[in-house]
Amino acid sequence: MFLSGVLDQTFKKLKTQTANLITLTNLSLGGFAIISVLHNQLHLSLILIFIAALTDRFDGLVARKLNIESELGKQLDSMSDIISFGVAPALLMYTAVLSQFDFPGMFFIILYLACGAYRLARFNISENDGYFTGLPITAAGCLLTLSYLAIPFVSGVLIVCMTITLAVLMVSPFTLKKM
Repeated sequence: MFLSGVLDQTFKKLKTQTANLITLTNLSLGGFAIISVLHNQLHLSLILIFIAALTDRFDGLVARKLNIESELGKQLDSMSDIISFGVAPALLMYTAVLSQFDFPGMFFIILYLACGAYRLARFNISENDGYFTGLPITAAGCLLTLSYLAIPFVSGVLIVCMTITLAVLMVSPFTLKKM
């Protein structure tokens, strides 16, 4: 009887933390992507960021399916997103292209990060009405990361322009229906 109760409690606790574990996987993949850039493994970083995007897609889905949405989960998701779709893509693109522009390259990558953090904070204090305001940082981070593949074919100036555009889109007032 005692063992049954302990097992039941353990499974309930695991169920309530499932979405948070997926979110922490997202954060971990973003952390590994950052470390990969520091070890000059830029292609690996790109792959890790895209895998993080997949896990980011599933954490909210699992939370809704299991009816375990929480304020903690929402905050943890935003902190993970700033790592995986803010810092990791920014460092990847700064290392690959934007560092050649010296201070302007630094400025625009910090602008991207600041806009991403602002967008996440705004999302966390807004009402959930089925719409995103501004481009979600996950989409911006994936697009910035995807632009890494275009480096051999486009000018670095175009990458700078894309970085600025993504930053502005994240803080813009347009709305986008959630999927």
